Amino acid sequence: MVRLLVGLWLVTSVWGIEFAGKSGPGRGKHIVLVSGDEEYRSEESLPMLAKILSERHGFKCTVLFAIDKKDGTINPDQADNLPGLEALDHADLMVILTRFRDLPDEQMKHIVDYVEGGKPIVGLRTATHAFNFKTSTTYAKWSWNSKEWDGGFGRQVLGETWIRHHGKHAVQSTRGLFAPGQEKHEILRGIRSGEIWGPSDVYAVRLPLPGDSVPLVLGEVLDGMKPDDAPVQGPVNEPMMPVAWTQTYKGARIFTTTMGASTDFENAALRRMVVNAMYWTLGMKVPSEADVRLVGDYRPTAFGFGGHVKGLRPEDYLK
Repeated sequence: MVRLLVGLWLVTSVWGIEFAGKSGPGRGKHIVLVSGDEEYRSEESLPMLAKILSERHGFKCTVLFAIDKKDGTINPDQADNLPGLEALDHADLMVILTRFRDLPDEQMKHIVDYVEGGKPIVGLRTATHAFNFKTSTTYAKWSWNSKEWDGGFGRQVLGETWIRHHGKHAVQSTRGLFAPGQEKHEILRGIRSGEIWGPSDVYAVRLPLPGDSVPLVLGEVLDGMKPDDAPVQGPVNEPMMPVAWTQTYKGARIFTTTMGASTDFENAALRRMVVNAMYWTLGMKVPSEADVRLVGDYRPTAFGFGGHVKGLRPEDYLK
């Protein structure tokens, strides 16, 4: 395993990248961001978030990727290889945006141990259907469609599994409105209702959400792909689906949002909500207006299958 120190940014070229935390309230805390989806470009968005968290807030961050077994490049279509998950063994927070992963037991064990250890989680977009085990039965109940453990990791830990698209995919975008009574929740600090927007569509969830889930943001389906488009009229917005909520699992704070395509994160209010959620899940004081300015260049690729930038290695996301 080769490690190169570049300023305060540390790259481990075999499995992922690390960012040493600068000064800030997150100093001494370690966040592991787990990417691996074929559609929403988590391999682009999670390094961007890690740069903000380390540079602006002081958190040490490790970003992990789906790695092609043949050439070592980042390949989100490689559903059965996500090396470096042992970083979770000493992590304070896991941020996960994976989709239908079929991981080998020796990799998946680190995620299971982390979750069952009652530690905080931030789940983004397709994390509701993070796993789909076909190769091994050891962790089959964690699959998105589990009958043994209804809805698997998504439903049981994050609050919901994959149901269906509620808005029209790539046709109708999402405006985030505060759920009634949640206007003063810490995770929404520094944000106004309606500021959150993303070109990805609203996912359906079953209402009410299970357990102690608390909806924070509702997804208003817009009749178009621009933030100022009008809401769709009719039953699709009656009622609106939750797109962000909190709950607990084994005493740990959990935050889930079904928003989170790489292009969604061009929206500063969405970035602020997710960064606030990291503070909240860690039991830390949420800033009055978290600094979510981008660090370096961020030009996300549009979501879609087969659209990832090919030939990149983890260290390329240090640039």
